[in-house]
Amino acid sequence: MSEKVLMKGNEAIAEAAISCGCRHYFGYPITPQTEIAAYMAKRMPKIGGTFLQAESEIAAINMVIGAASAGVRVMTSSSSPGVSLKSEGISYMAGCDLPALIVNVQRGGPGLGGIQPSQSDYFQATRGGGHGDYHLLVLAPASVQEMAAMTVRAFDLADKYRMPCMLLADGTMGQMMEPVELGESTGGTVDKPWALTGTGMSRKHNIINSLSLTPDELERWNVDRYARYAKVERDEVLYEEYLCDDAEIVVVGFGIAARVAKNAVNAARAEGIKAGMFRPITLWPFPKKAMFERAKTARAFISVELSMGQMIEDIELAVRCTRPVTLCSRVGGMIPSPAEVKKSIEDAHAKLDGRN
Repeated sequence: MSEKVLMKGNEAIAEAAISCGCRHYFGYPITPQTEIAAYMAKRMPKIGGTFLQAESEIAAINMVIGAASAGVRVMTSSSSPGVSLKSEGISYMAGCDLPALIVNVQRGGPGLGGIQPSQSDYFQATRGGGHGDYHLLVLAPASVQEMAAMTVRAFDLADKYRMPCMLLADGTMGQMMEPVELGESTGGTVDKPWALTGTGMSRKHNIINSLSLTPDELERWNVDRYARYAKVERDEVLYEEYLCDDAEIVVVGFGIAARVAKNAVNAARAEGIKAGMFRPITLWPFPKKAMFERAKTARAFISVELSMGQMIEDIELAVRCTRPVTLCSRVGGMIPSPAEVKKSIEDAHAKLDGRN
């Protein structure tokens, strides 16, 4: 077992990517994820890898397309407005069925916003973000250890399903330091017979393309891709439940919001309120079946977010409007405090008791 080391979340992502065979990084600096690029700039040349600071985010994602087409493990990272610039390239990757890792360490928006943490890119990540019918696998870590572990999982899932995977963190997760245990190098060797590796005249040429001018062919591509997405929704959903078995009020949060929510749940329990926490780990696919089952016993839900209310829509859809869902949020770089979340729990409890 390897020893734990103290690392920033951004650094843990970079080292974990290297450990699972990523040798190609293309990106552009933007706060609060710049440490990923800085770490890769130091490490990649020492291990025979490629680090390239592109002239723009648009150029970076197009370089990722090229490397992914060759079958290698490749990643890029950015923060909110930078990911917006990458969205056309991400759509092309989805249309070409190319696996790669895209890291978004979110900052406030819209526009340039600010450099403080946010979760307001939830819609962008879970609804595709670019044009066309497609999904990204979206993983949301809640600790530096998960930043590392989910980086490895993201590469594995991207290769397994031939689709881009996004690690959706927030500025707090990227900048905070915690002890982390990094796994042994796995190499990331995956057979990719579809890749553009050259034929040596030994096989039929591969073609990677997202353009089809024949309507029935393009329809077939989309239908086949969504059949693969259905397998992802069936087999790859991840979530955590905390004190939910007898909970009347379930607080839902991901990333840093989940950590705050857990403290608030403990405080509410100390006062006799039956509260629990549900943490989606895969934001797409969203754990809607598990949440619907939880709605059979819980009486109310609270969505804790660093946004004006985006994940709350998925909660409402998951519980099929059978239970009230309220929002507890801060934006602009602010994070809800445990006291604020606890107040939301108390308000929900009072409504259930008919006191409001």
